[in-house]
Amino acid sequence: MKIALIGASGQAGSRILAELSSRGHTVTAIARDPSKVGALPNVTAEAGDIDVPDALANVLAGHDAVISSVHFSAANPDKLIGAVKASGVRRYYVVGGAGSLEVAPGVLLVNTPEFPAMYKAEAQGGVDYLKQLKAEDGLDWTFLSPSAAFVPGERTGNFRLGKDRLLTNENGSSISFEDFAVALVNEIEAPTHVKQRFTVGY
Repeated sequence: MKIALIGASGQAGSRILAELSSRGHTVTAIARDPSKVGALPNVTAEAGDIDVPDALANVLAGHDAVISSVHFSAANPDKLIGAVKASGVRRYYVVGGAGSLEVAPGVLLVNTPEFPAMYKAEAQGGVDYLKQLKAEDGLDWTFLSPSAAFVPGERTGNFRLGKDRLLTNENGSSISFEDFAVALVNEIEAPTHVKQRFTVGY
């Protein structure tokens, strides 16, 4: 597949890029500074700015799918979602956040007393982004939320998938960037959560 990846030089984005490349996909790796994108087979680095939606839409046009892996606190949903829609690409995958997951019926992780204040703006941005996606008719979107600890680690291929509830085990709630990338690319290759959110964790 021909896939555009926005935020390809970030922590999650670079792992997603590596996973896509390793599976033989052709990737346009989009970053504000394309020199920060690692050299990989079938990967072309392109400059793109989520705050310049018209130009971004031109870069995205002609792909089979778009992935965005950007901080919600730095993204304007109208501009970013609008750029994807304007590009004519219908399949849209979003690297989500854990804050929008439920820890009890009707209780979001971001609204719990122990949620770190320093991450609240980013987490609330994810909640708002997901809400806006749910109101979109023109995209076949998928929003993949990581577990609470989203960290560098290993590519094991061993993880669990869930829906709207935070996944936990005896060690807490976590997923590596590498295994998150596996779950996301699995979904792209065999879509089972179209116009849905799902989550991945150990």
